[in-house]
Amino acid sequence: MLGAFMAWLGAEKFGIGFWPSLVIAPWLVGAVGVVIERTLLKRLYKIDPIYGLLLTFGLALIAEGIFRDQFGVSGQQYEVPELLQGATNLGFMVLPNYRGFVVFASLVVCFSTWFIIERTRLGSYLRAGTENPSLVQAFGVNVPMMVMLTYGAGAGLAALAGVLAAPVIQITPLMGSNLIIVVFAVVVIGGMGSIMGSILTGLGLGVIEGFTKVFYPEASSIVVFVIMAIVLMIRPAGLFGKEA
Repeated sequence: MLGAFMAWLGAEKFGIGFWPSLVIAPWLVGAVGVVIERTLLKRLYKIDPIYGLLLTFGLALIAEGIFRDQFGVSGQQYEVPELLQGATNLGFMVLPNYRGFVVFASLVVCFSTWFIIERTRLGSYLRAGTENPSLVQAFGVNVPMMVMLTYGAGAGLAALAGVLAAPVIQITPLMGSNLIIVVFAVVVIGGMGSIMGSILTGLGLGVIEGFTKVFYPEASSIVVFVIMAIVLMIRPAGLFGKEA
């Protein structure tokens, strides 16, 4: 939501185009995430990680309320960049150029994130730091700094998603909270701790939900949760998660 509004306000107030917003918004929101992590969440890690999750959710609701007070709940429209206007006939469908760009950009970002976490030294430090931070820090790795930057990077990725979504859907203060439960279902189905599981599950559920909207619209809002219930009955750890 913050990323989408930054893009819209940048265009309305400062004449900043889509492409600069695609770079600026993630950095700004990421910086906000870093500040929140250092000033508020850091104090909660020693108590219980669940408090950090609850605080993050509470801050999201506060931000949503502030934006609803300032901009209302009626959506704002962000224009598709001129370079990506129009559509391409693929033979079996007509695909809007911008939506094709969003699909491509999303795949690049998703698999880049997976590669960094699963196939690089930084990713190995991060995975080890989540399991045993004291041991990793004993080897000279600054775990608090790594956690702070990871939190900021996560906020930046969310802002990037907001900018990409801005020309496709209406920009409203509710555009983030509407996805929270669905994202939670994606993570649960894919398996906690599995980046590739979340990516493949997200893509698969998006396709299933799209087909459901076409053939049985009444079930489109619950199909994700029906699948989650079935998966949890068969594999409690998720499709790609590891059994404890």
